[in-house]
Amino acid sequence: MRRFVIGITGASGVIYGVRLLQVLREMPDVQTHLVLSRAARETLVLETEWAPEAVEALADRAYDPDDLAAPIASGSVPTDGMAIVPCSMKTLSAVAHSFAHNLIVRAA
Repeated sequence: MRRFVIGITGASGVIYGVRLLQVLREMPDVQTHLVLSRAARETLVLETEWAPEAVEALADRAYDPDDLAAPIASGSVPTDGMAIVPCSMKTLSAVAHSFAHNLIVRAA
């Protein structure tokens, strides 16, 4: 079983993150771990017809973005990769500078 972490931030284009989850869900050997930022939740409601809960249901496991003790926050938990789709400039900057203030950045 391959394990992927998906982060969805509040940048425009949240539908790309939703679509990625849909595609990965069709792959029987893939397990997905999702983190939706607070801004992503707002953007989903504003830009799509998707409810945040429906997007979370596409993943095998969903985490609170403030849960820095989640298993995916640890480097000792094996994953096969992570995608942040879309990735806001704030999140990109935080990842680049290791400013791990939320689970998306910490997991990256």
